[in-house]
Amino acid sequence: MSEEIKKNNYSADSIQALEGMEHVRMRPSMYIGDVGVRGLHHLVYEVVDNSIDEAMGGHCDTISVAINEDGSVTVEDNGRGIPVDLHKKEGVSALEVVMTKIGAGGKFDKDSYKVSGGLHGVGVSVVNALSVHMKSTVFREGKIYEQEYERGKSLYPVKQIGETEKRGTRQTFYPDNTIFTQTTEFSYDTLSARMRELSFLNKGITITFTDKREVDDKGEFRSEVFHSDEGLKEYIRYLDGNREPIVSHVISMDNDKGEIPVEVALIYNTSYTENIFSYVNNINTHEGGTHLQGFRSGLTRTLKKYADASGMLDKLKFEISGDDFREGLTAIISVKVSEPQFEGQTKTKLGNREVVSPVSQAVGEMLENYLEENPNDAKVIIQKVILAAQARHAAKKAREMVQRKTVMGGGGLPGKLSDCSEQDPARCEVYLVEGDSAGGTAKQGRDRNFQAILPLRGKILNVEKAMHHKVFENEEIRNIFTALGVTVGTAEDSKALNLEKLRYHKVIIMCDADVDGSHISTLILTFFFRFMKELIEEGHVYIAAPPLYLVKKGNKKEYAWNDVQRDQANERMGGSANIQRYKGLGEMNAEQLWETTMDPNFRTLRQVNIDSLAEADQVFSMLMGDEVPPRREFIEKNAVYANIDA
Repeated sequence: MSEEIKKNNYSADSIQALEGMEHVRMRPSMYIGDVGVRGLHHLVYEVVDNSIDEAMGGHCDTISVAINEDGSVTVEDNGRGIPVDLHKKEGVSALEVVMTKIGAGGKFDKDSYKVSGGLHGVGVSVVNALSVHMKSTVFREGKIYEQEYERGKSLYPVKQIGETEKRGTRQTFYPDNTIFTQTTEFSYDTLSARMRELSFLNKGITITFTDKREVDDKGEFRSEVFHSDEGLKEYIRYLDGNREPIVSHVISMDNDKGEIPVEVALIYNTSYTENIFSYVNNINTHEGGTHLQGFRSGLTRTLKKYADASGMLDKLKFEISGDDFREGLTAIISVKVSEPQFEGQTKTKLGNREVVSPVSQAVGEMLENYLEENPNDAKVIIQKVILAAQARHAAKKAREMVQRKTVMGGGGLPGKLSDCSEQDPARCEVYLVEGDSAGGTAKQGRDRNFQAILPLRGKILNVEKAMHHKVFENEEIRNIFTALGVTVGTAEDSKALNLEKLRYHKVIIMCDADVDGSHISTLILTFFFRFMKELIEEGHVYIAAPPLYLVKKGNKKEYAWNDVQRDQANERMGGSANIQRYKGLGEMNAEQLWETTMDPNFRTLRQVNIDSLAEADQVFSMLMGDEVPPRREFIEKNAVYANIDA
């Protein structure tokens, strides 16, 4: 059999069963990270990954994903269809092996898949094990095959149920609510963001995403179609649509001829932050790795060489650092690796050393060509680098001043901070409160044993539009750093934060439930995202949810967090109740603030999570940047819901 025929002969022999899957249901977090909201959505990603792998192999160009009316999810593609013939070793259909055996799949056969997103081979079988019911439908070689499962076990052998001219695979699954006890409800926005991301990373593929739980006035489901012809170039334009570019074009390259295909796109803008997003086989490696190392090496080496040759650095009195070359940079690196080595099951950091050189070389060649062909852009970039270096020196002095004032630096706590008596950070929480009035009420109502209060004066600096030394010179921001006790990092390197010195494991933003309060909350979140991202990633940041209304009649009283709850409370009291609208936290007395917003037994805290760094970056740059039209459009579209999830 020739090599070409062997590569395209995707059959039962391509499926290799490595081990059993008995303890998937007992320890699901080992396979999908957790059994919360993130783990739930990971089920969808694992199924979609199979379709994307078919697309990367050139066998599929259309994928549809749907959240059904009953809360289940259906994923269908027009790929080759999972093989259904007899698996010689297992004695059952290859489809059943794929669906019920962990570590079974064509991804372990290099002739079937050169690269793959489902890198640990646990994908669809784990989804099956963690679903109360799942159905696989295969359209292959003119026939339709079907098999159903309950909690990972097949209900009957694979059977033919009809004939067809189409091809591909359809998977429908219902998450098991005995495992996903927090929720089994999928988020449209979370899945939509991932489908958009996948369309940019795999140009030419069409992904349709539909939510059948929602029907508009015309009787149509909420739906989006994602398709990209230019790939990462379009992705860069999407991410940087709210920033002002300083170069005339997106700088990009797509080298798919080598052993390690490399695709890169970047642009420089007027902002003061670095935003680099890296992917391996479509997986977002938010902790970076060797491909990011190669990118930074190629970028710094090439720009430094050009800057030295231009003579523009001759009058500079100090050395340029790698950070200076990346200020105002938005970049995406996507590599395809046949046998990637990741740190852990979460697949967040690439470890393959052989990736560094190809990426560095490809980035260097791309930039050399661009700088030579666009001398005006080259001059603007180097000028930006010089300004970044000067600002870095100013910011260093400002950071040192903050550091000297931190608790660990011996400078003492901010005067406005009312600290708690508990010494164990895991049991401590600090409220960042809007204004001295609300701060005073919070201090009276709190539990002094474990709750600290830090009042903030007015609106803190918008760090999205401020140079770094201005950020560290801002008094309110210095107070936040000092109160938390963490080492001061930079926007480029959130790992500079020493979370071991964090004094409170819950950092709670508590602002008025009005437009100004929302704005202040967003300003604080922007600061955390740009300068303390690790704080959010480790789950330490929360937003308090104070009530909007107090409904009272006689001796009866109820609090309401929205208009529906207000009306229901009024109805329960027989109507004609006295309804008080809280305009701010300062209108509550200490007892009311405690029992509604600060008492751990009754309060509602919203933990801030980052589902997608790229989407979060795009939202923050849109909300807090200079471009007004996108912000106005976003507010008009979302004002009804009044919720912004980081």
